[in-house]
Amino acid sequence: MKLYTVAVLGATGAVGQEMMKILAERNFPVGKLIPLASARSAGKTVKFKGEDVTIQEACDTAFEGVDIVLGAAENDIAQKFAPAIVKAGAVFVDNSSAFRLDPKVPLIVPEINPEDVRWHSGIIANPNCSTIITVTAVNALNQLSPIRTMTASTYQAVSGAGAGGPIELMNEVEALRKGETYEPKVFSHQIAYNLIPQIGGEQFEGYTSEEMKMQNEGRKIMHLPELKVSCTCVRVPVVRSHSISVSVHFDRPVTVEQAREVLKDAPGVKLVDDLKNKQYPMPLDTSNQDIVFVGRIRPDLTDDNGLCLWCCGDQVRKGAATNAIQIAELLVE
Repeated sequence: MKLYTVAVLGATGAVGQEMMKILAERNFPVGKLIPLASARSAGKTVKFKGEDVTIQEACDTAFEGVDIVLGAAENDIAQKFAPAIVKAGAVFVDNSSAFRLDPKVPLIVPEINPEDVRWHSGIIANPNCSTIITVTAVNALNQLSPIRTMTASTYQAVSGAGAGGPIELMNEVEALRKGETYEPKVFSHQIAYNLIPQIGGEQFEGYTSEEMKMQNEGRKIMHLPELKVSCTCVRVPVVRSHSISVSVHFDRPVTVEQAREVLKDAPGVKLVDDLKNKQYPMPLDTSNQDIVFVGRIRPDLTDDNGLCLWCCGDQVRKGAATNAIQIAELLVE
Protein backbone atom coordinates (compact mmCIF):
# COMPACT_ATOMS: atom_id res chain seq x y z
CA MET A 1 0.00 0.00 0.00
CA LYS A 2 1.26 3.44 -0.90
CA LEU A 3 1.84 5.72 2.09
CA TYR A 4 1.26 9.47 1.98
CA THR A 5 2.80 12.49 3.64
CA VAL A 6 -0.10 14.35 5.27
CA ALA A 7 0.08 17.82 6.80
CA VAL A 8 -2.56 19.23 9.15
CA LEU A 9 -2.70 23.02 8.92
CA GLY A 10 -4.09 24.27 12.23
CA ALA A 11 -3.12 21.15 14.14
CA THR A 12 -3.64 22.66 17.61
CA GLY A 13 -7.29 23.62 17.11
CA ALA A 14 -10.31 21.44 17.88
CA VAL A 15 -10.85 20.37 14.26
CA GLY A 16 -7.14 19.83 13.62
CA GLN A 17 -6.85 17.60 16.67
CA GLU A 18 -9.94 15.69 15.59
CA MET A 19 -8.46 15.24 12.10
CA MET A 20 -5.36 13.55 13.52
CA LYS A 21 -7.50 11.33 15.73
CA ILE A 22 -9.68 10.27 12.79
CA LEU A 23 -6.71 9.66 10.48
CA ALA A 24 -5.58 7.06 13.01
CA GLU A 25 -9.09 5.67 13.59
CA ARG A 26 -9.73 5.12 9.88
CA ASN A 27 -6.24 3.74 9.23
CA PHE A 28 -5.55 6.35 6.58
CA PRO A 29 -2.27 5.41 4.85
CA VAL A 30 -0.11 8.05 6.54
CA GLY A 31 3.60 7.53 6.02
CA LYS A 32 4.51 10.81 7.67
CA LEU A 33 2.35 13.28 9.59
CA ILE A 34 3.33 16.96 9.70
CA PRO A 35 1.33 19.02 12.23
CA LEU A 36 1.50 22.72 11.33
CA ALA A 37 0.54 25.69 13.50
CA SER A 38 1.64 29.20 14.41
CA ALA A 39 5.14 30.07 15.61
CA ARG A 40 4.02 30.06 19.24
CA SER A 41 3.05 26.36 19.00
CA ALA A 42 6.08 25.25 16.99
CA GLY A 43 8.27 22.83 18.92
CA LYS A 44 5.42 21.46 21.05
CA THR A 45 4.22 17.93 20.39
CA VAL A 46 0.95 16.21 19.59
CA LYS A 47 0.09 12.53 19.83
CA PHE A 48 -0.45 10.47 16.67
CA LYS A 49 -0.88 6.72 16.92
CA GLY A 50 0.68 6.82 20.37
CA GLU A 51 3.79 8.67 19.25
CA ASP A 52 4.85 12.25 19.95
CA VAL A 53 5.02 14.31 16.74
CA THR A 54 6.61 17.75 16.81
CA ILE A 55 4.54 20.69 15.59
CA GLN A 56 6.20 22.74 12.86
CA GLU A 57 5.61 26.40 12.07
CA ALA A 58 3.33 26.92 9.08
CA CYS A 59 5.29 28.62 6.32
CA ASP A 60 5.51 28.39 2.53
CA THR A 61 8.37 25.88 2.61
CA ALA A 62 6.59 23.55 5.05
CA PHE A 63 4.54 21.95 2.25
CA GLU A 64 7.45 20.67 0.16
CA GLY A 65 7.15 16.90 -0.26
CA VAL A 66 3.61 16.82 1.17
CA ASP A 67 0.89 14.86 -0.67
CA ILE A 68 -2.25 16.05 1.13
CA VAL A 69 -2.84 19.08 3.35
CA LEU A 70 -5.86 18.97 5.65
CA GLY A 71 -6.84 22.55 6.44
CA ALA A 72 -8.26 23.31 9.90
CA ALA A 73 -7.37 27.00 10.03
CA GLU A 74 -9.27 30.25 9.47
CA ASN A 75 -9.97 31.79 6.07
CA ASP A 76 -7.03 34.17 6.12
CA ILE A 77 -4.57 31.36 6.88
CA ALA A 78 -6.08 29.14 4.18
CA GLN A 79 -5.85 31.94 1.61
CA LYS A 80 -2.31 32.80 2.67
CA PHE A 81 -0.91 29.29 2.22
CA ALA A 82 -3.06 27.90 -0.61
CA PRO A 83 -0.68 29.11 -3.38
CA ALA A 84 2.34 27.48 -1.68
CA ILE A 85 0.41 24.24 -1.13
CA VAL A 86 -0.64 24.01 -4.79
CA LYS A 87 2.84 25.01 -5.99
CA ALA A 88 4.34 22.21 -3.88
CA GLY A 89 2.11 19.71 -5.70
CA ALA A 90 -0.02 18.82 -2.69
CA VAL A 91 -3.81 18.70 -2.64
CA PHE A 92 -5.38 21.11 -0.14
CA VAL A 93 -8.58 19.81 1.50
CA ASP A 94 -9.69 22.99 3.24
CA ASN A 95 -12.24 23.23 6.04
CA SER A 96 -12.49 27.04 5.97
CA SER A 97 -15.07 28.89 3.89
CA ALA A 98 -12.39 30.63 1.80
CA PHE A 99 -12.86 28.57 -1.37
CA ARG A 100 -16.29 26.95 -0.99
CA LEU A 101 -18.09 29.07 -3.56
CA ASP A 102 -15.16 29.38 -5.97
CA PRO A 103 -16.44 27.84 -9.24
CA LYS A 104 -12.99 26.33 -9.85
CA VAL A 105 -12.99 24.48 -6.50
CA PRO A 106 -15.07 21.33 -5.82
CA LEU A 107 -17.22 21.40 -2.67
CA ILE A 108 -17.70 17.83 -1.58
CA VAL A 109 -19.73 15.63 0.72
CA PRO A 110 -18.49 12.14 -0.26
CA GLU A 111 -21.88 10.48 0.25
CA ILE A 112 -23.42 12.93 -2.24
CA ASN A 113 -21.01 14.15 -4.94
CA PRO A 114 -17.80 12.08 -4.79
CA GLU A 115 -17.39 12.39 -8.56
CA ASP A 116 -16.59 16.10 -8.18
CA VAL A 117 -13.18 15.21 -6.73
CA ARG A 118 -12.03 14.45 -10.30
CA TRP A 119 -11.99 18.10 -11.42
CA HIS A 120 -9.97 19.67 -8.62
CA SER A 121 -6.94 21.83 -9.44
CA GLY A 122 -5.14 21.40 -6.15
CA ILE A 123 -7.84 22.70 -3.78
CA ILE A 124 -10.98 20.93 -2.54
CA ALA A 125 -13.37 22.66 -0.14
CA ASN A 126 -15.05 21.07 2.87
CA PRO A 127 -18.58 22.48 3.38
CA ASN A 128 -20.04 24.20 6.42
CA CYS A 129 -20.89 21.86 9.30
CA SER A 130 -24.67 22.44 9.34
CA THR A 131 -24.78 22.22 5.55
CA ILE A 132 -23.01 18.84 5.59
CA ILE A 133 -25.40 17.44 8.19
CA THR A 134 -28.51 18.76 6.44
CA VAL A 135 -27.67 17.76 2.87
CA THR A 136 -26.55 14.30 4.01
CA ALA A 137 -29.98 13.94 5.61
CA VAL A 138 -32.07 15.14 2.65
CA ASN A 139 -30.08 14.33 -0.49
CA ALA A 140 -31.50 10.82 -0.97
CA LEU A 141 -34.97 12.35 -1.21
CA ASN A 142 -33.89 13.77 -4.58
CA GLN A 143 -34.39 10.25 -5.96
CA LEU A 144 -38.10 10.64 -5.32
CA SER A 145 -38.52 14.17 -6.66
CA PRO A 146 -36.20 17.13 -7.22
CA ILE A 147 -35.95 19.37 -4.14
CA ARG A 148 -37.25 22.85 -4.98
CA THR A 149 -36.92 24.76 -1.69
CA MET A 150 -36.07 24.16 1.97
CA THR A 151 -36.91 26.00 5.19
CA ALA A 152 -34.46 25.18 7.94
CA SER A 153 -33.68 26.10 11.53
CA THR A 154 -30.35 24.99 12.96
CA TYR A 155 -29.71 24.36 16.64
CA GLN A 156 -25.92 24.63 16.85
CA ALA A 157 -23.83 23.37 19.76
CA VAL A 158 -21.41 25.66 21.57
CA SER A 159 -18.40 23.59 20.46
CA GLY A 160 -19.13 24.85 16.95
CA ALA A 161 -17.62 28.14 18.09
CA GLY A 162 -14.33 26.46 19.03
CA ALA A 163 -12.79 25.04 22.17
CA GLY A 164 -13.81 28.10 24.19
CA GLY A 165 -17.53 27.56 23.62
CA PRO A 166 -18.08 24.64 26.01
CA ILE A 167 -15.79 26.27 28.59
CA GLU A 168 -17.88 29.45 28.52
CA LEU A 169 -21.12 27.46 28.87
CA MET A 170 -19.80 25.53 31.86
CA ASN A 171 -18.38 28.67 33.49
CA GLU A 172 -21.70 30.47 33.12
CA VAL A 173 -23.67 27.56 34.56
CA GLU A 174 -21.30 27.43 37.56
CA ALA A 175 -21.45 31.19 38.06
CA LEU A 176 -25.25 31.20 37.94
CA ARG A 177 -25.36 28.32 40.42
CA LYS A 178 -23.33 30.42 42.84
CA GLY A 179 -25.35 33.56 42.19
CA GLU A 180 -22.36 35.22 40.51
CA THR A 181 -22.05 37.03 37.19
CA TYR A 182 -19.94 35.93 34.23
CA GLU A 183 -19.06 38.24 31.36
CA PRO A 184 -19.44 36.44 27.98
CA LYS A 185 -16.27 36.37 25.88
CA VAL A 186 -16.94 33.79 23.17
CA PHE A 187 -20.61 34.60 22.56
CA SER A 188 -22.36 37.95 22.25
CA HIS A 189 -24.78 37.07 25.06
CA GLN A 190 -25.08 34.58 27.92
CA ILE A 191 -25.52 31.13 26.37
CA ALA A 192 -26.37 29.21 29.57
CA TYR A 193 -30.17 28.70 29.74
CA ASN A 194 -30.48 30.85 26.64
CA LEU A 195 -30.69 30.73 22.83
CA ILE A 196 -28.86 33.17 20.56
CA PRO A 197 -30.55 33.50 17.14
CA GLN A 198 -27.49 34.85 15.34
CA ILE A 199 -24.43 33.03 14.02
CA GLY A 200 -22.26 35.13 11.71
CA GLY A 201 -22.73 38.71 10.56
CA GLU A 202 -25.53 40.04 8.38
CA GLN A 203 -24.99 39.10 4.74
CA PHE A 204 -28.24 39.40 2.76
CA GLU A 205 -31.65 40.90 3.58
CA GLY A 206 -31.25 40.23 7.31
CA TYR A 207 -29.86 36.72 6.82
CA THR A 208 -26.48 36.01 8.39
CA SER A 209 -23.44 34.57 6.64
CA GLU A 210 -24.03 31.24 8.40
CA GLU A 211 -27.64 31.14 7.22
CA MET A 212 -26.79 31.82 3.58
CA LYS A 213 -24.33 28.90 3.51
CA MET A 214 -27.20 26.40 3.58
CA GLN A 215 -28.54 27.71 0.26
CA ASN A 216 -25.33 28.62 -1.53
CA GLU A 217 -23.35 25.52 -0.55
CA GLY A 218 -26.36 23.20 -0.84
CA ARG A 219 -26.84 24.24 -4.47
CA LYS A 220 -23.25 23.34 -5.33
CA ILE A 221 -23.08 20.04 -3.43
CA MET A 222 -26.43 18.62 -4.58
CA HIS A 223 -26.13 20.06 -8.12
CA LEU A 224 -29.38 21.98 -7.64
CA PRO A 225 -28.50 25.46 -8.96
CA GLU A 226 -32.04 26.81 -8.49
CA LEU A 227 -32.45 25.60 -4.88
CA LYS A 228 -33.81 28.25 -2.53
CA VAL A 229 -33.36 28.00 1.24
CA SER A 230 -34.62 30.15 4.09
CA CYS A 231 -32.53 29.35 7.16
CA THR A 232 -32.38 30.55 10.76
CA CYS A 233 -29.22 29.61 12.70
CA VAL A 234 -29.45 29.46 16.49
CA ARG A 235 -26.72 28.83 19.06
CA VAL A 236 -28.05 26.57 21.82
CA PRO A 237 -26.62 25.47 25.21
CA VAL A 238 -25.67 22.00 23.96
CA VAL A 239 -22.02 20.96 24.12
CA ARG A 240 -21.70 18.91 20.94
CA SER A 241 -23.67 17.87 17.84
CA HIS A 242 -25.79 20.19 15.71
CA SER A 243 -29.50 19.62 15.11
CA ILE A 244 -31.56 20.89 12.18
CA SER A 245 -35.31 21.13 11.64
CA VAL A 246 -35.98 21.24 7.92
CA SER A 247 -39.04 21.41 5.66
CA VAL A 248 -38.25 20.07 2.21
CA HIS A 249 -40.44 21.10 -0.72
CA PHE A 250 -40.49 19.00 -3.91
CA ASP A 251 -41.70 19.31 -7.48
CA ARG A 252 -44.31 16.62 -6.76
CA PRO A 253 -45.70 14.91 -3.64
CA VAL A 254 -43.46 12.55 -1.65
CA THR A 255 -45.01 10.35 1.03
CA VAL A 256 -43.60 9.73 4.47
CA GLU A 257 -43.34 6.03 3.66
CA GLN A 258 -41.36 6.73 0.48
CA ALA A 259 -39.02 9.03 2.39
CA ARG A 260 -38.39 6.47 5.12
CA GLU A 261 -37.70 3.77 2.54
CA VAL A 262 -34.95 5.71 0.76
CA LEU A 263 -33.47 7.21 3.94
CA LYS A 264 -33.04 3.87 5.69
CA ASP A 265 -30.57 2.90 2.96
CA ALA A 266 -29.03 6.33 2.33
CA PRO A 267 -25.23 6.52 2.73
CA GLY A 268 -24.12 8.19 5.95
CA VAL A 269 -27.66 8.18 7.36
CA LYS A 270 -29.36 6.33 10.22
CA LEU A 271 -33.16 6.43 10.33
CA VAL A 272 -34.37 6.97 13.91
CA ASP A 273 -38.07 7.70 13.58
CA ASP A 274 -40.47 6.16 16.10
CA LEU A 275 -42.46 8.88 17.84
CA LYS A 276 -44.66 6.39 19.73
CA ASN A 277 -41.59 4.93 21.45
CA LYS A 278 -39.88 8.32 21.83
CA GLN A 279 -37.12 7.44 19.36
CA TYR A 280 -35.71 10.39 17.37
CA PRO A 281 -32.32 12.00 16.72
CA MET A 282 -30.80 13.83 19.67
CA PRO A 283 -27.41 15.50 20.19
CA LEU A 284 -26.35 13.16 23.00
CA ASP A 285 -26.87 10.13 20.76
CA THR A 286 -25.14 11.57 17.71
CA SER A 287 -21.98 12.95 19.33
CA ASN A 288 -18.56 11.33 18.82
CA GLN A 289 -19.58 9.36 15.72
CA ASP A 290 -19.93 10.02 11.98
CA ILE A 291 -23.50 9.15 11.00
CA VAL A 292 -26.31 11.68 10.52
CA PHE A 293 -29.46 10.58 12.34
CA VAL A 294 -32.80 11.45 10.68
CA GLY A 295 -36.30 11.26 12.15
CA ARG A 296 -39.60 13.05 12.90
CA ILE A 297 -40.52 12.61 9.22
CA ARG A 298 -44.03 13.92 8.63
CA PRO A 299 -46.08 15.77 6.01
CA ASP A 300 -45.67 19.53 5.77
CA LEU A 301 -49.18 20.79 6.53
CA THR A 302 -48.51 24.02 4.60
CA ASP A 303 -47.46 22.34 1.33
CA ASP A 304 -48.88 19.20 -0.33
CA ASN A 305 -45.46 18.67 -1.94
CA GLY A 306 -43.55 19.03 1.33
CA LEU A 307 -42.10 16.94 4.13
CA CYS A 308 -40.73 17.97 7.53
CA LEU A 309 -37.87 16.17 9.25
CA TRP A 310 -35.32 16.53 12.05
CA CYS A 311 -31.67 15.54 11.85
CA CYS A 312 -28.61 15.56 14.12
CA GLY A 313 -24.91 15.03 13.55
CA ASP A 314 -21.56 15.63 15.20
CA GLN A 315 -20.36 18.92 13.75
CA VAL A 316 -16.72 18.41 14.75
CA ARG A 317 -16.54 14.98 13.13
CA LYS A 318 -18.91 14.52 10.16
CA GLY A 319 -19.47 18.27 10.01
CA ALA A 320 -15.75 18.98 9.66
CA ALA A 321 -12.87 16.57 10.34
CA THR A 322 -14.33 13.26 9.16
CA ASN A 323 -15.77 14.74 5.98
CA ALA A 324 -12.33 16.17 5.11
CA ILE A 325 -10.66 12.80 5.64
CA GLN A 326 -13.34 11.07 3.59
CA ILE A 327 -12.42 13.48 0.78
CA ALA A 328 -8.76 12.54 1.25
CA GLU A 329 -9.78 8.90 1.00
CA LEU A 330 -11.40 9.64 -2.37
CA LEU A 331 -8.09 11.14 -3.49
CA VAL A 332 -6.03 8.08 -2.56
CA GLU A 333 -8.54 5.68 -4.13
